[in-house]
Amino acid sequence: MNRKTLPDLIQELRTNENIINWHEIPPQDARSMPFPDHVDSRIKDAFHRRGIRELYTHQHSAFQAVNAGDNIVAVTPTASGKTLCYNLPVLQAIAQEDTSRALYLFPTKALAQDQKSELNEIIDEMGIDIKSYTYDGDTSPAIRQIVRLAGHIVITNPDMLHSAILPHHTKWVSLFENLKFIVVDELHTYRGVFGSHVANVIRRLKRICRFYGSDPVFICTSATIANPKELAEQLTGSPMRLIDDNGAPRGRKHFVFYNPPIVNAALNIRKSSTVEVNKLAKEFLKNKIQTIVFARSRVRVEIILSHIQELVKNEIGSKSIRGYRGGYLPKQRREIERGLREGEILGVVSTNALELGVDIGQLQVCVMTGYPGSIASTWQQAGRAGRRHGEALIIMVASSTPIDQYIVQNPEYFFDRTPEHARINPENLIILVDHLRCAAYELPFKTTEEFGPLDVTDILEYLQEERVLHRNGDTFHWASQSFPASEISLRSASQENVVIIDQSNVAAVKIIGEMDRFSAMTLLHDEAIYLHEGVQFQVEKLDWEHKKAYVREVDVEYYTDANLAVNLKVLEIDRTNDRGRAAVNFGDVAVNMIPTIFKKIKLTTFENIGSGKIHLPEEELHTSAAWLELKEVDPELGTKTLEQLLLGIANVLQHIVPVLVMCDRGDIHVTPQIKAAQSGLPTIFIYDHYPGGIGLADDVYKRFDDVRDAAKNLIRKCPCKEGCPSCIGMEIAGINGKQKGVQLLNLLS
Repeated sequence: MNRKTLPDLIQELRTNENIINWHEIPPQDARSMPFPDHVDSRIKDAFHRRGIRELYTHQHSAFQAVNAGDNIVAVTPTASGKTLCYNLPVLQAIAQEDTSRALYLFPTKALAQDQKSELNEIIDEMGIDIKSYTYDGDTSPAIRQIVRLAGHIVITNPDMLHSAILPHHTKWVSLFENLKFIVVDELHTYRGVFGSHVANVIRRLKRICRFYGSDPVFICTSATIANPKELAEQLTGSPMRLIDDNGAPRGRKHFVFYNPPIVNAALNIRKSSTVEVNKLAKEFLKNKIQTIVFARSRVRVEIILSHIQELVKNEIGSKSIRGYRGGYLPKQRREIERGLREGEILGVVSTNALELGVDIGQLQVCVMTGYPGSIASTWQQAGRAGRRHGEALIIMVASSTPIDQYIVQNPEYFFDRTPEHARINPENLIILVDHLRCAAYELPFKTTEEFGPLDVTDILEYLQEERVLHRNGDTFHWASQSFPASEISLRSASQENVVIIDQSNVAAVKIIGEMDRFSAMTLLHDEAIYLHEGVQFQVEKLDWEHKKAYVREVDVEYYTDANLAVNLKVLEIDRTNDRGRAAVNFGDVAVNMIPTIFKKIKLTTFENIGSGKIHLPEEELHTSAAWLELKEVDPELGTKTLEQLLLGIANVLQHIVPVLVMCDRGDIHVTPQIKAAQSGLPTIFIYDHYPGGIGLADDVYKRFDDVRDAAKNLIRKCPCKEGCPSCIGMEIAGINGKQKGVQLLNLLS
């Protein structure tokens, strides 16, 4: 068989009628400067042997700024050598003064392991006795002792810092007394819930450093977001200097928007993006071109993976295509990363778990199943193709969802706009109280002491009343038997995860993954089909009380999709913006969720082939919300039509809002009510899917005009005539749904 090259396939693709935008990013030459004179000659020699003879401009600026004692945030594209921005000043400081210590924070264990390998190779080349270790859940007890006493560079993640290092700081005296640098890599991932937690973990870290007499410099690196300096300052509580003079070279990139053909013109329904992605990926893979496919959800990853493995098993063998996502165990992930770097694995299907800088070598093609949800995320995924010099192709295959259609029909929105702002709210009361408990456990609290910028005496007095703290004069001491850090998860709205136990083989029952509680309600209920590495498992029993799901391997022709019934009531209104015919409010709400039924959907045709009931208890969430009340609605619409219109607008907002406030789609939910309990008016609620809220709904309230205009724009620009799944969700009998939807949104002007 004559294999085609990537340039051949690019030429063929140019004639494809489904491509509606072709954006070419020209190559860029490197801009570099010599190593500063005072860099230790052993370090220079080690880098020279690795082929690095000069520094890119941003690496040089970072080194000089850190040397001058500035906290920095370096912002350059994927694969531009950001690692050197922190490794060089850290290695230089330790080479000069053997007692110097550094703490590296990575958002995931995979990234930490990856960076340790690269760092240790450089250290070996240097011939200086510098000890760098990862400290995570996989570190054996024997090694832990050595890391605590002798580690020059300790590489960990925020979860481990929060639960295993800070509470036991007395075992880490040599680290905290001599800590010169704190490195925060992949800064842009610290947003929403996770970022709000980590900001408080860093407040605790700085407090312990002060106790031991150290004042470390922060070195942060980030992919492109609109507010890196602001985010870094909010996260670390320290002033920052921005380094963004990117000098890294770049190969030619082709960024293509692909819109699947229409299969139902009246409803503007397009061919499934999953089917088109499978077809495109097969073409690249059978020509042995290394390809990464991104999908939005765990389920979608597994569906695409099983389809592609089936399509290419005769040409290249199904083992050369792998899946990669959260929930896989560490050993499995390391094996997949290595296979990609060494070229044994030709294709990988991933959720955004591979957006981050895990080194998986040089892939030539990146295919995205739908819009990843934010401009920053899209560029991160695109950066996975053509790292360094080669030509690369990025294809974004749109789905029929409103936001996908909006992006591909308005390419200027994507290419001309700065990436989104990353938002965090470290002052969220639930998060703050949790971390104050942890901080008080770590060190007694003085009444004069601030936590970040806050006077927290009120909260400490509340914890005293709850008998968690004991006050002696001007100092609060820990007074409880519990270990607070173990009760707090930095990453999810629920405290405990559900463990997934495979009992297919009675002789070797094993844990194959885990999932947060809210997701488990709809993905791990009894009889659900759970997909893992392309293998189907049926959930035989979900033990809700003990948070365990027992699964067994099956081979069926369908997957499952569950419905969640949501009931919402207003607890308190904090702010109101009355607009005459409508009002926008912000306040506290209680959300009750209960999964009701699940559908069985055929894998090949996506048709519904059965259903069943879900028996799980109701979960309650107290959070903050913005909501829109419509006071003057055209009475001729009728209740049924109005209900459909509200559902349609909610559908649009569910897609638009995460893009505008830069959060994951799961962080914010939209629920319409034809007659809200507190007012009796047609209402649409937009709420944070996290206890206490994290500031997203607040952002929606403040920027409501932007949200409304983006929603109107999306509906108007949709190519359908009267409404479809790509805008307001459906055609509404007897009326022009698009027109009426825009009219309802106009009430909010």
